[in-house]
Amino acid sequence: MVYVDMKVQSNVKDFAMVFLGSFLFAFGVNIFIVPLGLYSGGIIGFAQIIRTILVEQLELSIPSGIDIAGILNFLLNVPLFLLAYRSISRKFFMKTLWSVIAQTLFLTVIMIPKHPVLDDVLATCLIGGIICGVGIGLTLRSGGSGGGVDILGVYFTKKKADFSVGRLGLLINCAVFGLCAFLFELPIAIYSILYSLVMAQAMDKVHYQNINMTAMIFTKHHGIQKKINEQMHRGVTYWKGAGAYTDEETLILVTAISKYEVTTLKKLVYSDDPKAFVIFNEGMSISGNFEKRL
Repeated sequence: MVYVDMKVQSNVKDFAMVFLGSFLFAFGVNIFIVPLGLYSGGIIGFAQIIRTILVEQLELSIPSGIDIAGILNFLLNVPLFLLAYRSISRKFFMKTLWSVIAQTLFLTVIMIPKHPVLDDVLATCLIGGIICGVGIGLTLRSGGSGGGVDILGVYFTKKKADFSVGRLGLLINCAVFGLCAFLFELPIAIYSILYSLVMAQAMDKVHYQNINMTAMIFTKHHGIQKKINEQMHRGVTYWKGAGAYTDEETLILVTAISKYEVTTLKKLVYSDDPKAFVIFNEGMSISGNFEKRL
């Protein structure tokens, strides 16, 4: 019962963080980036390009201050939602769907200023990139994604161990910014690339769940290893040791996890044994039967 309550609280917190992250991303885009006429990378970048073509070249009538890029981004993500639901996990699908719905809502309702907030284009790119990066980082850290490239990245990572998510993102972004340079002006593409690089750096600072870790747990309580197996679905190796001071028998458990699972592991261990001693070691390379959870 305690674990169920803990799990519900964790899920509520995750969905709240995804909602906050989506708001920050949309706020950064609409307030700082769109007024400059710049474009994001990934699927939303394609949505923004389609938006510009519809509004400026085909003269589609849109109320002033409203951006339809969020709605177009949602439509482009529909096939990827199906991929996430069928091939990744229901939990990832639900958080990603929630994130993209929230992004669509905020991108649509947050009014776009008629003029850039700052006169300095470079400073605006930096501030907008940081805000958007923090937003996406919070979403990823909570187990969801902003859709688009994130869904494809998780899918191919699960299919192929040595797949590079960064390389996939680079290829798609090259296509987006190449179109920007071709359809619009070259400076627009250059500043869009700068904004995307700042956003990626900020995102990496917030989002660290790709980092592999090992956890070594010292406890006198039997059964924790089974809880890790059953509730976290992680393998555990354990053996019996003894404390040098008391000479009392102690179980030593070792498991490999992703960094975003640290809090869950701590709660699970300390709910069973408040006196357990846990050592974490991060950043190592892991090979073999280890499931990546991005």
